[in-house]
Amino acid sequence: MQIRLTKSAVEKINEELEGLEKKERPRVAERIKQARSYGDLSENYEYHAAKEEQGLLEARIRELRAVLSRATVVTEAGNSHEVGLGSRVTVYNGVWDEEIVYTIVTMLDADPVNDRISDQSPIGGALMGTGRSSPP
Repeated sequence: MQIRLTKSAVEKINEELEGLEKKERPRVAERIKQARSYGDLSENYEYHAAKEEQGLLEARIRELRAVLSRATVVTEAGNSHEVGLGSRVTVYNGVWDEEIVYTIVTMLDADPVNDRISDQSPIGGALMGTGRSSPP
């Protein structure tokens, strides 16, 4: 299954991956080495905590690599007259009698609290391809 990402999302993932591999991995390895020096591993809390951290770190690295391996870079809508990725769309909410301006983004860029909604969300999906009401 392909994952749609913007160029900036790919860059953000690559940046996180590089930090995990080049900074966090060596830090955790050093922590494990230090904890091993404390002796008996069966009752060594520091060692077990460091090994758990290493497991979580490696899982995150695998997750990021899997996302990048399935990523398809999509371009943002720009000045198109249709709603697409990167579009800002004004929606009227009759219940609260207010207008909300949403920015349509990919799933990994979504931040609903800041009105950045995924093109895969119910609202985002309904807006995709429709006429645009706000300039980008």
